Amino acid sequence: MKNYGLIGYPLGHSFSKKYFTEKFAKQRITDAVYELYPIESLDELRPLLHKVGGLCGLNVTIPYKEQVMKHLDWIEHDAKTAGAVNCIKVYSESPVSAAFSGEVGINGHDFRLEGYNTDIHGFNGSLTPLLTSAHEKALILGDGGAAKAVKCVLDNKSISYKTVTRKPVEGNILFSDVTDDMVAEYKLIINTTPIGTYPNVDEAPPIPYDAVGSKHLLFDLVYNPPVTKFLQNGMDRNAATKNGYEMLVLQAEKAWEIWTNED
Repeated sequence: MKNYGLIGYPLGHSFSKKYFTEKFAKQRITDAVYELYPIESLDELRPLLHKVGGLCGLNVTIPYKEQVMKHLDWIEHDAKTAGAVNCIKVYSESPVSAAFSGEVGINGHDFRLEGYNTDIHGFNGSLTPLLTSAHEKALILGDGGAAKAVKCVLDNKSISYKTVTRKPVEGNILFSDVTDDMVAEYKLIINTTPIGTYPNVDEAPPIPYDAVGSKHLLFDLVYNPPVTKFLQNGMDRNAATKNGYEMLVLQAEKAWEIWTNED
């Protein structure tokens, strides 16, 4: 049996588990299962690899997208550029064969772990069809692992951006510093924070929404609920909107391609 799963902590509702379980059922894939692996520390990663037989791939979520990189043997270029990994391909190797190839896993373990960022693929695929000539500047709300994938995509598209955070971070601006004029100028606004996620559906990132207009695009990486208060605020002002569901589907399918070497 081939095992796949998600590491993070804590793990509650999981898009990935539901998605892959349904995918396996629909496509009659009977030799694979997808499970949740809540680990309180990445020190538990190596024991997990030994404990779970046939582990072929892992998704990575909060809070480990950045921390996990030092536990990997190889990191794909875009993931390295972004500074975050959300997908790991696991190769089982005997210590002898690994040593012979010169690619002994990190800390001498008998696994080779390769890191990828499929959020980049998912966000790019979901965002690109919606972009217009008005979207030359972006506000990125939040600066976690998901924001790093967003920045990579915007850099590739030569879209300039400012990053907005709750706490002071060098190079970023605070939510309290976002003005009406700034919102009016930056017509692509991307929420990478969990604000507004169920059950906190009455919350939205604190920006001046009255400056949002019909040329704006508001993209929310949150997908539950499908229409967050952030998105509703945009819709009320005739802005284009998009939630994170398609991005998740695209990144999941990219992960499957990486794990199985098939489309």
